[in-house]
Amino acid sequence: MSAVEINKDTYLKWFESMLLMRKFEEKTGQLYGQQKIRGFCHLYIGQEAVVAGAISALQPEDSMITAYRDHAHALAKGVSANSIMAEMYGKATGCSKGKGGSMHMFSKEHNFYGGHGIVGGQIPLGAGIAFAEKYKGTKNVNVCYMGDGAVRQGALNEAFNMAMLWKLPVIFVCENNGYAMGTSVERTTNMLDLYKIGLGFDMPCAPVDGMDPVAVHNAMDEAAQRARNGEGPTFLEMRTYRYRGHSMSDPAKYRTKDELEEYKAKDPIESVRETILNEKYADQAWIEEIEAKVKQIVDESVKFAEESPWPEASELYTDVYVQQDYPYIQD
Repeated sequence: MSAVEINKDTYLKWFESMLLMRKFEEKTGQLYGQQKIRGFCHLYIGQEAVVAGAISALQPEDSMITAYRDHAHALAKGVSANSIMAEMYGKATGCSKGKGGSMHMFSKEHNFYGGHGIVGGQIPLGAGIAFAEKYKGTKNVNVCYMGDGAVRQGALNEAFNMAMLWKLPVIFVCENNGYAMGTSVERTTNMLDLYKIGLGFDMPCAPVDGMDPVAVHNAMDEAAQRARNGEGPTFLEMRTYRYRGHSMSDPAKYRTKDELEEYKAKDPIESVRETILNEKYADQAWIEEIEAKVKQIVDESVKFAEESPWPEASELYTDVYVQQDYPYIQD
């Protein structure tokens, strides 16, 4: 039985949160083209259900860690659009003080631990966060996201082994959007069912329709219950799709227009919108009200970023090391 049931409010929250992710990312793409945002930038357009469906099955105290396609995850965990946009601008008011940019966003307050540029680098960190929760005796769960390319990293095998050995409360989620940068999954493995990697560790694992927030929610709910009950990790392969290229510099010529349109026909935002209207959870006026609200949030985030100050030069020397006093060490 589900610990967190899906109801009318769930659908309304899904629509608003996914629409915010989509419109925020579309604006990010525009600003990148205007060179307001520099460096690497990876958009989440199309994959919104993977995060929205997860958040509805989790608790605020649960932590999240992911790779460099991290804007939507930060938004879902409650980090403000203002601080995320300011971070991409490199401003001092950003969630990482303007030092992380698009790929390295953190918010300890919201239990969001990045945002990591090294492929697969977050996988053992997610296991480590889960280890800390178990050590402290909490019921909190860590959700560790990775892309389909990251599952080829050796660190995954080491982290999976330790997570199962110690029954850590971590949910490993592979966001399989079909391509590791421009390389299709078919060109990297003869085992296309990536979730089966978990079988080698006796880890509970399953494929999930990542374009459907209901499927995501239910899979995450089951995995979270297992983790909270001390039964250890789960590996979920969320089969999803990104509508844009790997990054802003990728024209995505390695796939066909027909393939793209096939996935757009299953767009999670449109699917949730239809359910809301068909089930009479809300009317068209409510939809338009949320659309206007989201637009205002996004526009305000741009204004906030534009007007925010740049970091002081002295900030180059802060946050490099942690100042820690050890009473048992003599000078």
